[in-house]
Amino acid sequence: MKILEDLRRERASIEEAILTLERLVEGRGRRRGRPPTWLAEARKRGASDSEPEPEEAEAEEPRTARGTTHL
Repeated sequence: MKILEDLRRERASIEEAILTLERLVEGRGRRRGRPPTWLAEARKRGASDSEPEPEEAEAEEPRTARGTTHL
């Protein structure tokens, strides 16, 4: 009887996980409206150009919030 109870609990948790994943999939349809500027520009450049070149990556400084100081 203990094994059956354990299996039933496991089945319930698996069904819950399946329902959660199904809800996530349903919510991922195509969005309405114009895409953000950064996304439109990335699509124009193409997938091969999306990675920055080594010189560009070194030249960029990390962005920080105003008023913060580096230690």
